[in-house]
Amino acid sequence: MKKLETKQITGIALLTALYCVLSAMMKIPFIGAISLDLGYIALTIGCIMFGPWGAFIGAVGCGIESILFSPYGFSISWFVANLIVGLGCGYVFTHTKDTWKRILAIIVFVGIAMLGAKTIIECNLYGIPFEVKIVKNLVAFGIDSITMVIGLFIGKRIL
Repeated sequence: MKKLETKQITGIALLTALYCVLSAMMKIPFIGAISLDLGYIALTIGCIMFGPWGAFIGAVGCGIESILFSPYGFSISWFVANLIVGLGCGYVFTHTKDTWKRILAIIVFVGIAMLGAKTIIECNLYGIPFEVKIVKNLVAFGIDSITMVIGLFIGKRIL
């Protein structure tokens, strides 16, 4: 990754704060503890603007939001998932402007993060049966992927 300028650091900080605000204030519940998290729009815009530095926006934004506002506290599984999504999508977004390739990257990296890393971490850390966790994370995968695709189109409009 290349060295960041002050203007870029400021943009990353602002998008991290926006991630926190959108995640804390705009959760739309689905099932259980799964909700539509509009913070992923800020993560997507961060990946478009700053490439792999989008991982910072997602991971730190998610960490701060969960510490300050979540009744469950800090979640290492969400932190790791956001790192994977931010690094993967940020890398792909810097190498292509093709919307379909970006959508495919979202599906692949959110899938790896949710269905792979997050499921494995939570099953091992909390002793949740795999059959239960994979179904919940499959729903989260769908919701978060859709939210990020919406973020792609919002990003195209504002950038």
